[in-house]
Amino acid sequence: MKIAQAFAPAAISSFFAIRDTYRGKPMNDLELIGAVGGGFGLQKGVQTKVFVKEAEKNSIQVIINSTSAPQAKTTIRMIEAMLNKTAAKYAVTVEHQIAVPIGTGFGTSAGGALTAGLALKEALGLPLTFNQIGRMAHVAEIECQTGLGTVSSLTFTGGCVLVVEPGAPGICQIDRIPIKPDYVVVAGFFKAKNPKSTILSSSDRKQEINRYGKKTLEAILADPSLENFLGCCWEFAQKARFATDNVRQLVYLAKRAGAVGAAQNMIGEAVHAVVHQENAESVAEAFKQVLPKQQITASEIDFQGARLVA
Repeated sequence: MKIAQAFAPAAISSFFAIRDTYRGKPMNDLELIGAVGGGFGLQKGVQTKVFVKEAEKNSIQVIINSTSAPQAKTTIRMIEAMLNKTAAKYAVTVEHQIAVPIGTGFGTSAGGALTAGLALKEALGLPLTFNQIGRMAHVAEIECQTGLGTVSSLTFTGGCVLVVEPGAPGICQIDRIPIKPDYVVVAGFFKAKNPKSTILSSSDRKQEINRYGKKTLEAILADPSLENFLGCCWEFAQKARFATDNVRQLVYLAKRAGAVGAAQNMIGEAVHAVVHQENAESVAEAFKQVLPKQQITASEIDFQGARLVA
């Protein structure tokens, strides 16, 4: 039995614009498909342990927070792609411990796939670089319609990340807004929904999102500060018709309680507020006016990105 572990920060996307066509025609190269956008990596995230043993045929089992998870299609697709890199056969068990909500815009599908790939590479000694593993995870996300650009942001050191050119790791172009490490992200979330596949398959909706997403990136790059980033992203959520009444209420409460700013998780009915450490408790208490405490989470910002761990 061989065992390896990896960690990926939770990845909150605050705005995005999709690129999946070229001159009006669908793009066939999944590594070129992606999204521009921006957001934050959190010190809370996805801890993955991979167990591998030789077998007569390949098999994959995924466990999430101690429960069997056959629905973890992005991780399964990732492991299948990795196993295609070797002629040997293996029984693979992937254990994800996820410390943030699933299905509410915390990037857990991308984090799960990328950490599974990193750990499996380590366990089997596969001849793959970080970006090669990242590209496979990026493709798995697109094939499974669980995301478009989150993997690329996770392969870069964290903080406040901007994806300014879309695509898989090694193809995309990533920048950062420099921020100090003493901020805390306080997030509140409502019941998980899954509108992502609907949005990604609707041409009219994508055009609307892209129009505002591109303007948002331009406005952020014109004034790359944390305050402007959060303000532009909240404006994007409203103009692109993501913001619900629940979300609006959380953003209002966060700002009134002293947050630097707040925006909506893409894509989820959730809000992330960035606060100075001394104001984190007051923002969390404000969220408790409309949410039970188990639907509020707080984390410091991660500045390392996905990595193998001992």
